[in-house]
Amino acid sequence: MSEPETALRRGTWVKVIAGASNEDLPAIADLCALFAVAGADALDVAADPAVVAAARRGLDWARVRSGVRPWLMVSLSDGEDLHFRKAGLEPSRCPAGCPRPCERVCPALAISFPAGVDANRCYGCGRCLPACPHGLIEARSTSLPAASLPGLLSGLRPDAVEIHTAAGRGEAFSERLVGIAAAGLPLRRLSVSCGPGSGRPQGIEAFVGELWDRHRRLRPYPWPVIWQLDGRPMSGDVGDGMARAAVTLWQALRRHAPPGPLQLAGGTGPHSHALLGGAAATAPRRHRPAGVAFGGSARSLLQPLLLEAHRSGVPLRDHPRLSMEALARARSLLRPWKPAAALEGAPAGSWSAPAHC
Repeated sequence: MSEPETALRRGTWVKVIAGASNEDLPAIADLCALFAVAGADALDVAADPAVVAAARRGLDWARVRSGVRPWLMVSLSDGEDLHFRKAGLEPSRCPAGCPRPCERVCPALAISFPAGVDANRCYGCGRCLPACPHGLIEARSTSLPAASLPGLLSGLRPDAVEIHTAAGRGEAFSERLVGIAAAGLPLRRLSVSCGPGSGRPQGIEAFVGELWDRHRRLRPYPWPVIWQLDGRPMSGDVGDGMARAAVTLWQALRRHAPPGPLQLAGGTGPHSHALLGGAAATAPRRHRPAGVAFGGSARSLLQPLLLEAHRSGVPLRDHPRLSMEALARARSLLRPWKPAAALEGAPAGSWSAPAHC
């Protein structure tokens, strides 16, 4: 059994999400490298050849130095989704006296003037949309044509695939499954990401029904599932209070969800594990959370170091000073979910930063 599978069974699984719309290739390579060494079980990236190539550069770097082999996962959507969009702005339309609150609220530092939005860096959080006092920023959704999916996945060859779905999109979900199957890949897992706040408003009972519908549609296929419970999408870097939504969702779903590991996501951060409290420890094993996905919280943790390293012309993973600080930060985020040996001992602990640039 692979280490990621063991982590899922033990409840110590950690996935790090680089962003389904994130195309900042140098940052993606560094995020994958450093969080792999820190102990992540999977790195989740956009289903894009350039992005996957960057992720593999980071994972190869980690493998050479520490021997770790986390899974590479790519994310898809079966319809319009917050995770698959970009901000659009024509800066020439902005009034000269505007205080530019969009620039201040962007966690990806993707908005600057006079350039506007850096599409590679923007991952679609949407915080700039209400911040613009003139309503000049728009959300531009991205989608992958169904016909291109088999060929794309065959070329990318990920270890796992995630489908973001929502209420009422069962048929679209089935179409995605057909495309994934046509790629003929031996996937380790298929992750289904959904939350009660996605799509039309619904209660927990209706949400449970949607999950069981996806379970039924998955039954003809050989891939074991992960249920990603998306509490507060795109909010992991907003504040600690966002983490309660994911924990509350798990508490409501744990006895009613279809078979398969339940993973927290959406607003997760450093306090997610503590918020589970005794409820996770005392629940029957089949009802315990299998682990967590960190998105915005993981990226924001390393963002200042990424920028500093890249300004110096050196990838963060190869910077003699900043790489050690980045690894310490990454380990601090994973530590509550991981046994101490996985974070501080071999093989991860055997790595040290390069002595020179």
